[in-house]
Amino acid sequence: MKKPSMERKSRTSTNRVKNREFAVITYLFVGLFLILIAYFAYFQVYKSEDFINSPYNTRQNTFAEHVVRGEILSSDGKVLAQTLVGEDGSETRYYPYGSMFAHAVGYDSNGRSGIESFGNFTLLRSHAFFLEQVINGIQDKKNQGDNIVTTLDYNLQEAAYQALGSNRGAVVALEPATGKILAMVSKPDFDPNAIATEWESIISDTEGENSVLVNRAAQGLYPPGSTFKILTTLEYLRENPDYQGYSYDCTGSIPVDKMEIHCYKNAVHGTESLEDSFAKSCNTSYANIGLGLDKKAFARLCDGMLFGRKLPIPYPSSQSSFVLDGESGPDDAAQTAIGQGETLVTPMHMAMVTAAIANQGMLMRPYVIDHTENYKGVAVREYHGTEYGALLRAEEAAKLQEFMSLVVSKGTGSALSGQAYQAAGKTGSAEFSNVKGESHAWFTGYASTEEKGSIVVTVIVENGGAGSTVAVPVAKQVFDRYFNQ
Repeated sequence: MKKPSMERKSRTSTNRVKNREFAVITYLFVGLFLILIAYFAYFQVYKSEDFINSPYNTRQNTFAEHVVRGEILSSDGKVLAQTLVGEDGSETRYYPYGSMFAHAVGYDSNGRSGIESFGNFTLLRSHAFFLEQVINGIQDKKNQGDNIVTTLDYNLQEAAYQALGSNRGAVVALEPATGKILAMVSKPDFDPNAIATEWESIISDTEGENSVLVNRAAQGLYPPGSTFKILTTLEYLRENPDYQGYSYDCTGSIPVDKMEIHCYKNAVHGTESLEDSFAKSCNTSYANIGLGLDKKAFARLCDGMLFGRKLPIPYPSSQSSFVLDGESGPDDAAQTAIGQGETLVTPMHMAMVTAAIANQGMLMRPYVIDHTENYKGVAVREYHGTEYGALLRAEEAAKLQEFMSLVVSKGTGSALSGQAYQAAGKTGSAEFSNVKGESHAWFTGYASTEEKGSIVVTVIVENGGAGSTVAVPVAKQVFDRYFNQ
């Protein structure tokens, strides 16, 4: 009598095991399905435009068959790029301001660059009224593409373009509180209206010193010179909380291993504090500082400052390099501390470091598209500043702000003192060859008023000489235009 009962219990136990296995498999497939749906939603909202906007996506050619490419405008409403449609239906991309916005806006012939490239999908998408689109479809007419309204300030771009003149180099202007790119100039430049007709001559010098298609603001790599002393100072402050006790007697030169480092034009600065060394941009004092820094800690600091990383910007960019490590010798340590050696940076990178300092340590992601709208001006999508992250602590940023203010009040940036705005920054003269006297002129800094807030300006003038006499005046013209317009 007990045997049937045992069999029933065995069958019940077996069924429970099977039911549990079935439930596990069911939940597994339901889970995978939900994950798939979630990823599909994520792709549609966040990633689909990136894939569609890829230059390798031939789907864009289909859009161009049905949509007239939209306009690109400055923040103050000036048309920077538009498509002219002839009576025969032919389309010509036209850039009213020629080379002035060449690298920022880009071109749309023989490939694409700048906003024309990463904003391509938007420009070929139409949000015209749907009945209008239906009628156009029936009549076999193209719809008008959406417009991109940029963060670029026409007056500021013009000031930067004129200030740089015929020099090779770059100017970047950012709004540190938001990350808006207000101006971006690179020279030598090109006329985007002539890309199709002059393409061969334009690309023939891509490897030479002109290289007009290279956006020097984001892709040009330069030794930072004394602008790098901003980072050297930050590392020294972290390692030496009692920095007020620092003192150095500058005699104009300092022997390091088998070499000798000189101050600019062999200037003798005498006894200096850390603040004086920074304001006067004393190479011998900073070489001395570099010899005592923890190389591994310095490398970690620069890693956190985006060296060796892809910059979070919409434009193609080069990665800055910092190669100092625990195995580096004293000559490398001293050279690195003054912004020479193998350290290389882009102007955009230096502008971002400066922006973080001006914004209490927080870096906002630089962006250049403010919003998109249909051709009648109805807003389609708005973009806002987003935080990248804190590059340094707020108290560290405040201390560097003090140091950079001294550069203007009593140091190498004195040409910016006594203005209607409060300015701070760091100059630099970066040697780039073995020929004595050949150096790039640098300035990176910010200025502010209570009414208009802050703006960051970074300038590099290739083979310009002293940053104080060449780069600072360029920055001043940009500051003047911004705060006086």
